[in-house]
Amino acid sequence: MTDKIVQSLIDALGADIVLTGDATARYCRDWHGDAQGAALAVLRPRDTEGVSLAMNTCARLGLGVIPQGGNTGLALGAVAEAGGNVVLSLERMSRIRRIDPGDFSAVVEAGCVLADFKEKLAAEGMFFALALGAQGSCQIGGNVATNAGGINVLRYGMTREQVLGLEVVLPGGEVLDLLSTLRKDNRGIDLKQLFIGSEGTLGIITAVAVRLSPRPAQVATALLALRSLDEVIALYRRARLDCCDLLSAFEFMPPMAFTLAHEAMPELALPMEASHPAYALIEISGSGLVDIDDLMARFLEGVMGEGLVIDGVLAASEAQARNLWLFREGMNEGQARRGVHLRTDMSVPISAMAAFVARAEAAAEGAAPGALVVSYGHVGDGNVHLNVIPRPEITGTARLAEIKAAKAAVYAVLDEFGGSISAEHGIGRAKRDDFTARLDPARARLLGAIKDLIDPAGRMNPGCMLPAPDRPSQLVKISS
Repeated sequence: MTDKIVQSLIDALGADIVLTGDATARYCRDWHGDAQGAALAVLRPRDTEGVSLAMNTCARLGLGVIPQGGNTGLALGAVAEAGGNVVLSLERMSRIRRIDPGDFSAVVEAGCVLADFKEKLAAEGMFFALALGAQGSCQIGGNVATNAGGINVLRYGMTREQVLGLEVVLPGGEVLDLLSTLRKDNRGIDLKQLFIGSEGTLGIITAVAVRLSPRPAQVATALLALRSLDEVIALYRRARLDCCDLLSAFEFMPPMAFTLAHEAMPELALPMEASHPAYALIEISGSGLVDIDDLMARFLEGVMGEGLVIDGVLAASEAQARNLWLFREGMNEGQARRGVHLRTDMSVPISAMAAFVARAEAAAEGAAPGALVVSYGHVGDGNVHLNVIPRPEITGTARLAEIKAAKAAVYAVLDEFGGSISAEHGIGRAKRDDFTARLDPARARLLGAIKDLIDPAGRMNPGCMLPAPDRPSQLVKISS
């Protein structure tokens, strides 16, 4: 039966579009290698018409479809959970259809890699505000489907705020053309918002119209040491007042960040002593007549003169600024090298961040004695990544059990603070059960009704975000 289905896909779409066997392996595991799934085949259409034909064919054959971009997500949203599904990769749809500097907009296909897109925009003096550690691999369609966050949210907002229009292929193959660059269009319900952040559960995004900004001609970056996370939050409030909307990034890191980043990138030169209790990595940027360097200098003079900041490094070049950011990005890889661990992506009110981190870290340490607990994140939008790495001698099922206990303890604290279990990574399959357990009846009813209306057969990314009871999971899930 399986061979007949695969042959039907090949007959309808062409052998060059359909991958089978060993060729599907890299599309069926997550970015960190923590989970391995299975797929009947991988489909790689070249254009919107090809996606439409693929979706129509899958509907006819009754196949579930897992849309996949760069597969850099951290919530298992693009990993095939059951062998009876196919993965539909957008990687061949990488064309930039239009850049319009006069309109401050662009239209780009879903498979375009974020870094490639930003490079082309820079040549036109334009800037797309989304900035992620995975931007060398992640794709625009996936960014939109997960409503990706990143380091610039405090100034530019989530991906949702950057999207002007969408082109979407619906479950049966119909193409929904919402690909407008209008800023003001109040003709009824804004349907594109249904698909932003839907994680491929309603349709496949094939092209995106995005809002652009002038490329920042001046950028100032500083790494600052403080006495506590409470003082980091106080520094953020001061930065928002002094630097206003020119503040483009504000990250907090513990001293352990330097150790973890150095383990992943031994060539990194430490910018300062890694012995202070807390660190803030900040960036202000702008273009035109604003003097960014002077603004940063006056801001630092004030906060250091008052004793709020006890040490700091101001990047003197673009290369030095990049080195500072590598510590923030490299710590993720360093954590991965220490084995399977709990990764969280939570948000709380900014004013409650310090209190939440203290309570949540204590809860994690109680549930996983001796584990390394590392908290860091985006101060400007209340996003906390609290990760728990069990002791190296704890392995196998015992390690997974400790991770599960730590997650339950941390989420219990999060619930007390009225926070979210997913600030920027989405729900996927990793957080599905935690998500559905926290849904109030009205929200659950509306989500289910939207899903049933657009995808009544439940074929779009089955098991992602919401349960797929009729499709038994074959996903080997190693980490949460």
